[in-house]
Amino acid sequence: STPASPTEKSCMFRLLLIRAAATEYDQNGRIAGRLDIPLSEAGKAQAASVASSIAKAVERDESLSVQAIYVSKHQAALQTADAVAQATGSKIVQWKQLTNLDHGLWQGQTADAIKSKYPKVYRRWQEQPDTICPPEGEMLSEARERLGEVIAKVRKRTKEGVIAIVAAEPLAS
Repeated sequence: STPASPTEKSCMFRLLLIRAAATEYDQNGRIAGRLDIPLSEAGKAQAASVASSIAKAVERDESLSVQAIYVSKHQAALQTADAVAQATGSKIVQWKQLTNLDHGLWQGQTADAIKSKYPKVYRRWQEQPDTICPPEGEMLSEARERLGEVIAKVRKRTKEGVIAIVAAEPLAS
């Protein structure tokens, strides 16, 4: 095959995964899950920093321009996406399927409290997270499936260019 000429544009799809910035829950070791928690002051600084980094990358290489940012309706993810959108001029698209993992009755508790109440379950959750479903929560495999569906739909809609997804932990991982 012959090399592409300098005038040809490469047709490439790129997916940029952005972890939602920190909340007070993150800083205090609490499990947020699907609770709607806003960014902490440190989280706002993180969001501004990642937004600035992406904007600088786009200034150096316009092909890195983010076409759209897909995000759930939760505050921390939306605030992070908003910082990026303001810095890059990207549009925000909210999708319910990007809602974080449902930690059920563990939401709002600290990891230490769960470890204290359920030491065997906590250890297994740390070692084999795919095998544990928090009480009244959701399996990690279910969250992965939702995320996979989102990525497949985004990929089908977007043949080339850069798309970002903002997701909270552990969905981002």
